[in-house]
Amino acid sequence: MIMRSFNTVYPESGSIPGSKDAGAKIIEAARAKNQHTLGLESSGILKAYGIPAVKTAFAKTEEEAVKAAKEIGYPLVMKIVSPQISHKSDVGGIRLSLQNEDEVRAAYLEMMENIPEKVPDASIEGVQLQQMLSGGKEVIIGMIRDPTFGPMLMFGLGGVYVEILKDVRFAIAPVNEKEAREMITGIQIYPLLAGARGEKLSDIDALVDVILRVSRLVCDFPEIEEFEINPMIVFEEGKGVFAVDMRLTLKKK
Repeated sequence: MIMRSFNTVYPESGSIPGSKDAGAKIIEAARAKNQHTLGLESSGILKAYGIPAVKTAFAKTEEEAVKAAKEIGYPLVMKIVSPQISHKSDVGGIRLSLQNEDEVRAAYLEMMENIPEKVPDASIEGVQLQQMLSGGKEVIIGMIRDPTFGPMLMFGLGGVYVEILKDVRFAIAPVNEKEAREMITGIQIYPLLAGARGEKLSDIDALVDVILRVSRLVCDFPEIEEFEINPMIVFEEGKGVFAVDMRLTLKKK
């Protein structure tokens, strides 16, 4: 764990005009609906803080899903949207590489028929459609608010492997650029990001930038109890990163 003094001033605080105001509107809207968990359907909070995310659309009906698919373009990923379903793949709530309208319709209808049988108590709000990215490596950037230390940032290997390998690094927010970089270089799989075995170097600078922006976000809003981007896809040097999924949990009043 990277420890630091509590009187350190975050060097980039307030450097994104309007970010806090835009984020506050999204959180206030969730509070008004008594919603404590926000997913990528609330990706506006990422946009407000300049965190890149894949093209995403939310659809409540089959026809809305088809329309959104045409706007985003193929291939696509479809994910079920439900506050009660965190691990979507466990219940058949993710379909990959949808190539055309027929596949979008079939995936939508299958989810709406099968998932309520598997999770009867889940409230199904609709589906997310996302552009499907190819290549890159999956990482996780997150935060949990510790009662003693405050917001604890986390970085590590992402996707389904984070819970198995637990290759993560923690730091107390806010962090500066040096500390953000140490979070990345401190994980065991860093050599893979650094271009081991002839692979190309990942865009480490883009990862550092996102960690700093997440640090600012969670410090701006103490009502955020947990925050997670998983997976975030990092491409080779100079080609950036994209958030594929996110989850934000608000403290209950």
